[in-house]
Amino acid sequence: MANHRVVVTGLGVITPIGNSVPEFWTALTSGVSGMGPITKFDTSKHKVRFAAEVKNYNAENYFDKKEARQFEPFVQFSVIAAREAMKDSGIDVAKVGAENIGVYIGSGIGGLSVMEEETKVLLEKGPDRVSPRLIPRLIANMAPGQTSISLGLRGPNSCVVTACATGTHAIGDAFNIVRRGQAVAMLAGGTESAITPLGIAGFANMHALSRRNDSPATASRPFSKDRDGFVMGEGAGVMLLEEYEHAKARGAKIYGEVVGYGFTADAHHITAPAPEGEGAQRSMRMALKDAEMKPTEIDYVNAHGTSTELNDKLETIAMKHVFGEHAYKFAASSNKSMTGHLLGAAGGVEGVASLLSIHHQIAPPTINYSEKDPDCDLDYITEGARKMKIAAVMSNSFGFGGHNATVIFRKV
Repeated sequence: MANHRVVVTGLGVITPIGNSVPEFWTALTSGVSGMGPITKFDTSKHKVRFAAEVKNYNAENYFDKKEARQFEPFVQFSVIAAREAMKDSGIDVAKVGAENIGVYIGSGIGGLSVMEEETKVLLEKGPDRVSPRLIPRLIANMAPGQTSISLGLRGPNSCVVTACATGTHAIGDAFNIVRRGQAVAMLAGGTESAITPLGIAGFANMHALSRRNDSPATASRPFSKDRDGFVMGEGAGVMLLEEYEHAKARGAKIYGEVVGYGFTADAHHITAPAPEGEGAQRSMRMALKDAEMKPTEIDYVNAHGTSTELNDKLETIAMKHVFGEHAYKFAASSNKSMTGHLLGAAGGVEGVASLLSIHHQIAPPTINYSEKDPDCDLDYITEGARKMKIAAVMSNSFGFGGHNATVIFRKV
């Protein structure tokens, strides 16, 4: 089996703190919070009335009126981020061949908003009035489907749905496709738009969301002892993975190399992580083994860091088990302190941030850290962005259902 080297040559995002990669990176390294009152619907009856929405967004700035009407927001975000990644990469589809470039973009939830709308139609007006476009608008695989149609890409095309681990699984799976020689390049990442009445109510009623309605900007506080839940975010993060020799031959800008991928199951509980973060430990170890790297070679960890009590504690414990003494020597931080939790898109956006950290040799901060937690005692970069030597980054994502995913990026 072929074992090609795989690099990243293009990046694209749309997030609560920036609708392009330059905007996103400036905000991320400046410690900008993307949280605020929900504007998408009336929240007066909701326990949680804030989220991390994409700002200054008008679909018709990106799509014609028909597309804007037919594409659910999670599909729109996927296409927007993918277009930016393709443009950034400078890859010539005609020269490479459309069948040699694929799309692997996941969504944890898919078209929740259209499901809510059409359920209301069903109950109020009857089954004959339900839109014939419901299913194509609803299903999660329309993100890679419509992205490939939009960009004319005919290579391997798939979608992974693993809750909050989705984006990282998509990057890892696409990495393996290019590594095996099944495609020259793959767009990979995650997309999500679930800030809806049902989405907010569902997460709030399971006590997963922060209830700091009086202070949305400071509500997401990963690893801080006074954390009380995550903040729902939305957006997409997509990267172009490319076979190294091909990228080099065309003189492409290279952000970093994908060198390791780990993915495991907790087989423990539908929402709570396994004791001692056991599944997360194995995911990190698997990624290190795949990369043929020692734990001491990791300089920075882009942590899952959701701002929930159990996740932050158990991710910290897992890192201590995997890294030993080195756990106190590397730096770690959580982008979710600024972007909120983008669910299926989180791993895609955080993968982009990890590569930018290597490219700029800067690690973004964890904001809103206000109280030391003895269970969370690592170096979480709480004082602002840090200029530092970053040769290798580990990015973690863990999802409901006990899904764990880890990717490792390295400087070329």
